[in-house]
Amino acid sequence: MKKLAKMEESSFLKLFFAALSCCFLIAAFIMPDRSTMLSGFWKLLTGTCKVSTNYFALGGFSATFLNMGLVGLMCTGLCFLPGAKPNNVTTLGVILTIGFGSWGINPLNSLPTILGVVLYCLVKKERLGAQANAMMYSTGIAPLISDLLFRYPGVDYVGFNWLGLGIGLFVGLIIGFFLPAGLGHAPNIHKGFDHYSAAVPIGMTAFFLRAVLYNVMLGKSPAALGLSTMAALETVSWPMTNIFCFAVFGLCILFALLMGCTPKDYWNLMKDTGKGVSFTTKYGNAPFLMNVGVFGLMIVGYFNLAGALDGTNVWTGMTFGIVFCMLATCNSGSHPGNVWPIMVGYIVTSYLFGWINGMLGGTFALTIGSQSILIGLCYANGLSPVTGVYGIGYGILAGGVHYLLVTAVPDMHGGFCLYNGGFTAALICLMLVPQLERFCKTKEERKLQKAAK
Repeated sequence: MKKLAKMEESSFLKLFFAALSCCFLIAAFIMPDRSTMLSGFWKLLTGTCKVSTNYFALGGFSATFLNMGLVGLMCTGLCFLPGAKPNNVTTLGVILTIGFGSWGINPLNSLPTILGVVLYCLVKKERLGAQANAMMYSTGIAPLISDLLFRYPGVDYVGFNWLGLGIGLFVGLIIGFFLPAGLGHAPNIHKGFDHYSAAVPIGMTAFFLRAVLYNVMLGKSPAALGLSTMAALETVSWPMTNIFCFAVFGLCILFALLMGCTPKDYWNLMKDTGKGVSFTTKYGNAPFLMNVGVFGLMIVGYFNLAGALDGTNVWTGMTFGIVFCMLATCNSGSHPGNVWPIMVGYIVTSYLFGWINGMLGGTFALTIGSQSILIGLCYANGLSPVTGVYGIGYGILAGGVHYLLVTAVPDMHGGFCLYNGGFTAALICLMLVPQLERFCKTKEERKLQKAAK
């Protein structure tokens, strides 16, 4: 185990990605509906998946876990391309894409944009591995590709057809080709206060293409699939997903301890602001793995608590996937210490506006346990540097503002951008960060000011 702790960062991350992917594949073969795994997987490949589509209801448990495992292996394979050197940004891309594997991404709808990035590398004469991260992030617009493949040029499902195949491939190539430039510029927009940088170019691309391909050319947009979660899946969704999460995150903690991670090591990581940092580079492999386990359990605990507060404990494909979408920032700066204020911001704002709504006689739908709010919190987590740099109160504020905006943003991109909450976080940075820089002092500045007195 000591060898794992001292392993070179990129090699350790490749091993971690492969191991995580295999966990999903193993789970796929022990799910109660494993007899329908392949037929369910075909439904995932050939179905539309606008935000938010419950893959548990569409294809079943076994098929969803299989899809997540295959997506993970696909991302892991990209890490072995010539010139690839996995780092914290790669960690975010791999885990995020795996998470989307339960409510929007599959190997088919992710292929066209990946090929677009490959085309970019060929034209610019860059090594494929140098853009491996861009290939992963390009899949954030996969719902649009599925719609183009199976519904366009219309809004009704028609299945495989040559026109849809040609349009989907062409649009995917264009998106992937121009994405690397957008990814390089995105951090300048939010100044490092949003971990989900890829959400900016992906969100703007989805906004543009939705307007052109649907609003302008068709005069209407397609609706999401009308799926209702089957009763049998509702019954077993909670134990299956929770058992899997507790097992995986528990193993991460166990391996971190065996690798030599001490409470002091992890406490040092927990004190980090989370802005512009790579935990594997700064603190080592073992503390990073400990953060995966502890942060993962914290996320699962919160989602269970939110469900209890809301009177439900049903885990859909989206709920399960966003555990990993939220966990994706575990190497880029997020940890329990700078995320809990954002969670508190969501809870406080939900109850506050629920009370106001009741006073006005309205019907309040955005409860803390609703799917849209749980998904929103996942990406509000990307604002954790606000907590780390400015303090707990500002983290609560950022979480509250994110809660207010996140359900309105899908109207911009039509449900075609899986990075909806990350895009919302970027918009919040545009509004909030200039005000913080102008009117507020950072924790470090307040500390120095206090010491000078």
